[in-house]
Amino acid sequence: MFNLGSMFNLGPSEPVVGKATILMECPAIKVFKYIGEDLFLNYPKWSPEVKELEQVGDGAVKLGTIARQVRIDQGYRSETKFRITIYEPHRRLAFAGISEPFRCIFELQDDNGKARLHFTFELLELTVFMRPFEQLIRTAVQDGANRTVQNIKRLVETGKAAAN
Repeated sequence: MFNLGSMFNLGPSEPVVGKATILMECPAIKVFKYIGEDLFLNYPKWSPEVKELEQVGDGAVKLGTIARQVRIDQGYRSETKFRITIYEPHRRLAFAGISEPFRCIFELQDDNGKARLHFTFELLELTVFMRPFEQLIRTAVQDGANRTVQNIKRLVETGKAAAN
């Protein structure tokens, strides 16, 4: 029997992963407040592609919190929902797409009073239509990871964090 899927290599794609690490001139507790506790205030600041962001439901950011975002990435508009999947104050924050296969992981380590931020973005699956552009997507994801940690560092260190 003829199998178009194997002929065109249409099986599951490899995840696209971008990773970046940066040392920040402030304690991990301050960085976590910025990226975790004040997520809904600050996420559009460090990721300007986020044009709309809203919490679905009430209360403080915690494990299970759901958000809706509208992004414009390289001219492409997308609307997704994500859920906080890891929330460990001053250490780790992660969220994963509910409607799209992606995951963001922020890990903090204390390095003599300075925060070392490790960021990972994973696009868990590429659609068949995205596959011809896989190398461009991989480059864009890695560039985005680098930009994310640079933006967070700049905003937190210059005091342009949450201005409640």
